[in-house]
Amino acid sequence: MKKNPIIIFGAGGHARQVIDVIENLNTFQIIGLIGKAGELGKIIQDYPVIGCDKEIIEIRKKCKYAFIGIGQILNPKIKFNAYKKLLRLNFIIPTIISRHSYVSKFSKIGDGTIVMNGAIVNASAEVGNNCIINSKALVEHDVMIEDNCHISTGVILNGSVKIGKGTFIGSGSIVREGITIAPNSIISMGSIVKKDFLGN
Repeated sequence: MKKNPIIIFGAGGHARQVIDVIENLNTFQIIGLIGKAGELGKIIQDYPVIGCDKEIIEIRKKCKYAFIGIGQILNPKIKFNAYKKLLRLNFIIPTIISRHSYVSKFSKIGDGTIVMNGAIVNASAEVGNNCIINSKALVEHDVMIEDNCHISTGVILNGSVKIGKGTFIGSGSIVREGITIAPNSIISMGSIVKKDFLGN
């Protein structure tokens, strides 16, 4: 089967994880990464940094698929702005689901979202665009996660939780069933959320 060429936008730690998941899908051929000017020529897990922002228009002429390899700690704007830029350039930003995750056929996962190794997304859950469901996170039934959220490693979102756009939930946190978390919230690592969270 012919693989579609794809570039990774970002060249840091999260990009390494994205590369690993994409390689195991056997759907895309990574042709390189977009990084900062000082990262040009650097090799990230066998793939070169082939350009930075100013080269991306030329790269688009050769490649129609892109994925964001930028994590989200404390500030969702960098990842969100990268997503908007790729859309403006008419890149196709696919949904990436690890072969080593479980995603119910009765759930919905948005464009540009990645579900990482060991994550579980159960029935009737909805995850928006440009989200990260990180390794071993559990998204239970009827959870709703809006766009541009990062659900970190080992997080447990119990049934019918609602997560507002741009929210970051730190590793190992547990959110009780039915809780609502306001947009652009930051939930610290290891938190136990037992009541609605209206913002930082």
